[in-house]
Amino acid sequence: MNIEHLAAFNLALLVALISPGPALLYALRTTLSSGRAAGVATGCGLATMAATWTLMALLGLDGVFRLFPWAYTVCKILGALYLIMVAWKTWRAAADPIETSAQPNARAFLGGLLINLANPKAVLFAAAVLVVIFPIGLSATQKAIIVGNHLIVEIVAYSSFALMLSTRSVSRQYLRAKPVLDRIAAAVLGTLGMRLILDR
Repeated sequence: MNIEHLAAFNLALLVALISPGPALLYALRTTLSSGRAAGVATGCGLATMAATWTLMALLGLDGVFRLFPWAYTVCKILGALYLIMVAWKTWRAAADPIETSAQPNARAFLGGLLINLANPKAVLFAAAVLVVIFPIGLSATQKAIIVGNHLIVEIVAYSSFALMLSTRSVSRQYLRAKPVLDRIAAAVLGTLGMRLILDR
């Protein structure tokens, strides 16, 4: 493994991060509704779980999922139900005003953790990317470097999103458009949850 491998891995991560999915939508909505600190905490939760999925892929969890399809199915259904629950709560509260009290950072972190935990397909994605980019026979130290690198890249990326989106002008614009934006986010999250259930 060399620096070119890590650079290619980081590029793949950044492309995945900016793609509109449940993690990005949840991070953006939390930042806009609860502020910069909650947005950063959410990003840290998302990053921690994403790096954990990469660790699981490096340890061969994707092989377990392929060997025992029922285990993957159970994880997938539980994750889908969680995404649908988040979508329903977001839709239902779309017209409610934003509470003045900020979301506790621990709760924001847990929310981010659970959003990425709800997508077991992430371990299959991680495994595919790892196989394509890195050579076989990685040492324990190299695997630790990959996981640590993944964690840092995601924390920096989500923290940057939170810093950019937490300005007063952006927050004001969000508050004006909150009902529409929340319902769009809820529809996307709900659709992703349903696709997770129906996807074979």
